[in-house]
Amino acid sequence: MNEALKHIEFHHDNADGWIALCKKDESYNTGFKQYHYKPEQIPEVLSKWKGEDCYFSMNTFYKPLRRVENIRQLRSLYVDIDCHARKEPLTPEQVLMWLESEHFGVTIPEPNYMIYSGRGLVLEWMIEPVPYKALPLWQAVENFLCSQLKELNSDSKATDAARIFRIGGTVNSKNKNMVRIDYRHNFIYTLRQIQDDYLPELKSRKKKDKQESGNRTNKIKHMFNTYTLHFERKEDLLRLIKLRGYDVNGNRSNLLFLFRYWSSLYYGDSEMALERTLELNAEFTEPLSEREVEQITKSAEKAFKDKNNAELNNKVRKQGHKAGAGYNFTNEKLISMLGISMDEQRHLKTIISYEEKQRRKTVKRRENGIVERSQYINEQKNITNERVEAIRKLISDNPKIKNKEIAELLSISPRRVGQLKKFL
Repeated sequence: MNEALKHIEFHHDNADGWIALCKKDESYNTGFKQYHYKPEQIPEVLSKWKGEDCYFSMNTFYKPLRRVENIRQLRSLYVDIDCHARKEPLTPEQVLMWLESEHFGVTIPEPNYMIYSGRGLVLEWMIEPVPYKALPLWQAVENFLCSQLKELNSDSKATDAARIFRIGGTVNSKNKNMVRIDYRHNFIYTLRQIQDDYLPELKSRKKKDKQESGNRTNKIKHMFNTYTLHFERKEDLLRLIKLRGYDVNGNRSNLLFLFRYWSSLYYGDSEMALERTLELNAEFTEPLSEREVEQITKSAEKAFKDKNNAELNNKVRKQGHKAGAGYNFTNEKLISMLGISMDEQRHLKTIISYEEKQRRKTVKRRENGIVERSQYINEQKNITNERVEAIRKLISDNPKIKNKEIAELLSISPRRVGQLKKFL
């Protein structure tokens, strides 16, 4: 139990939010017994979470529900290596030798610690906690780290922010091996540091001209705009479903299809996206069967594969479709498909009409103290009329007064005085 507590406290030092503790239990419908605790409660309850197949969440949640959309703090990055499942199986020790000779400090930073999970190896990097809004950047870095270790059979399905891994000091029931932890260092990384040091598209160059700098900036914008767009699209669906109180009978098929498609593009994995889609479906007031969900979202899987097919993408772009293969819905199409009202659009970020965009621009201008054009024109007319009347009175009192003198009295230019006299 001391090993388990040491593991969780090392990982969640000064954490904020709920931590999920899980244990395999066939008596539960999900096959998992799962509860959430505040960090300070862990020492008291951990004795109930011992023995075989015990796990805890890598990140924390703002409410006791282990879902990506409930993330409170993103506290770590991780890569799960299924070395036993390679075509040419390796032991965790052999994998570690490979990592130390080929990867640590070269293609990826050295992890803070590693979990010997019984048959595989999990690498863990502790980061300065960041909130949910940093999820697109976090996912980009997470996917990058996983991709660097593909040759070692890294698991792309274990890259979501709600992931759980085994607790040190517990037992893997598949082979009865004890889960052990290899602590390497306690340096806390930042997302930006890993991004700058290891992501090829973002590596800084000391000597670059303005053109090179511009190209690099465009790459960064394109990369993260893509992650952010897919993230915000699926988040808009969640907002819409919540606004409708999860009573979405008339739109279940379209909502689930779009959610799986955008989740696939965001996670880079259609099967993981299907898991999230099934979880979403279960929250509907009248959910579909799992088989129905798989059938109606099957085309999302195909579109995702097409989108990741370089040859097909080039072919489609040559035909005049700049966005490439896959589905590329306009906002107008999405609003029509889902029957989104103007009132609902006010709560969404990206799936909005031209009218809603203009409304937001107007609100922003007003908040920044920028008046509307019609109001500005009326205000200028009033100012002009007031100045004309002032000039009329000055000339009436002193017919020989010069434009320069009028200009000084009214704090305007002599030329403007000449223009205003035309209105007399």
